Amino acid sequence: MSKKTVPYSVLDEIDEPVKQFNELDASLTYSYASYLNWLFPERVELIAGKIFKMSPAPSSVHQVVVGNIFLKLGNFLKKQPCKVFISPFDVRFPRESKDDKEIFTVLQPDICVICDRSKIDVRGCIGAPDLVVEVLSPGNTRMELLNKYHVYEEFGVKEYWIVSQSDQNILIYTLNEDGKFQPSKIFTLSEKITSTVLPGFELALDDIFEDM
Repeated sequence: MSKKTVPYSVLDEIDEPVKQFNELDASLTYSYASYLNWLFPERVELIAGKIFKMSPAPSSVHQVVVGNIFLKLGNFLKKQPCKVFISPFDVRFPRESKDDKEIFTVLQPDICVICDRSKIDVRGCIGAPDLVVEVLSPGNTRMELLNKYHVYEEFGVKEYWIVSQSDQNILIYTLNEDGKFQPSKIFTLSEKITSTVLPGFELALDDIFEDM
């Protein structure tokens, strides 16, 4: 392994693939270049270069909710420029350089909609999606949610949906002119949501949580 001296401890090159999660050093700051060499089965995300281990395989309820939303978005977006993607799908958030060694935040939203096709490449998305959907699981921690909220706000995600499978509701954050998220009311069963990013799109919560 080769290290580079920078203001913080960062590992930006790995000569050999990392096959075990426990081989990583949580005290180091990792880049997307390092991330590409991780071959272990555990799913992880990077936030400001720090490793966040994702929850184990999502529950069947989580997958049904994600699938229902994905299908509704996919059907609406047929023959439209925006594309919808479902996890696992890497979204890289570059600050200035798009070089792999200079990217330190990589997330895997449950669902994301990208309208600027130039952001889509063979490895996922580089730059902020227009819309991000996260479906909460019991394993999600408050710190994880807070970190992701700040990432999505800082990098300019226009709309961020937080879906609670246990409470069967949705909270929508919309980016205002000052680049700050403004929350909606909490939408519950029997209500419908719309999207400022996707004019004309309408989603009934009863359809999301059917058969729950």
